[in-house]
Amino acid sequence: MGAHQRIDRIAKRHLNRVMPRRAYFPTIRQILKFEGRDGPDGIKRKSPARDEPWHYIDPTDPTDTNLLDLIDDHMVNLERALQKRDEVRAAFEAAWLAHAIVDGLTPAHHYPLEAKLEELRGGEGLETRNTLKSKILLPGTTKRMLIKNNWEFWGAKGVMTTHGFFEWGFATTLASLKLDSAKPSKNELIRVKQEGIRPIFLENMRHIHALRMYETFQKKGWNRALVRTTRQELAPTIVKVVTLAWYAASLKAEKRRKGERV
Repeated sequence: MGAHQRIDRIAKRHLNRVMPRRAYFPTIRQILKFEGRDGPDGIKRKSPARDEPWHYIDPTDPTDTNLLDLIDDHMVNLERALQKRDEVRAAFEAAWLAHAIVDGLTPAHHYPLEAKLEELRGGEGLETRNTLKSKILLPGTTKRMLIKNNWEFWGAKGVMTTHGFFEWGFATTLASLKLDSAKPSKNELIRVKQEGIRPIFLENMRHIHALRMYETFQKKGWNRALVRTTRQELAPTIVKVVTLAWYAASLKAEKRRKGERV
């Protein structure tokens, strides 16, 4: 429903206000070319299980660093592309970095989906979901188990159905927000410059997880309290962290381009 595109637009607007003068960053039009069909979600349909990014993270498990490492990789690649003023690569990395951050801060992506999928697929790993059919249809040792597994995943209040309805509610709420309050403060800009994006991402991820939004949604569905929390906490936090990541990459790239020590 365009949630990622909406977040990118707002983050780019805030970035324009804080980015160093004469520093280079791709336009929002260039960035949005690598969302949708050409974004991480599009890869899931084009080439399942091959080069498909996994944007889930367990906020309670300090050893779960796959998404964090992916964000770090996008940061390094974005810095290099910005330094070279490589428009296409910079736009790609900016879009995919933002997508990873947004997913990682979204409560629905804190659900242990990998473990649940392995359970429902009889112990098979994610690498076996390498066709659209195998991604959509869960296996079962008997016809009854096949129906049970697929209902638990796709049925009413199923794993993926719940995930989809949560993200639909988030996207619907986001559509009406201007999020002027999501502009990073001077102290936040100084901090990301000194510490990098990982500690800031982790801090905000844990804060969002502590709100227990997804657990509330699973029990009660979308209600006024969740909408209020989305408006006041979730959406501004996500936009701010994306802006800070882009800002940090832009700052480092500009310093390297000028030959300054980073």
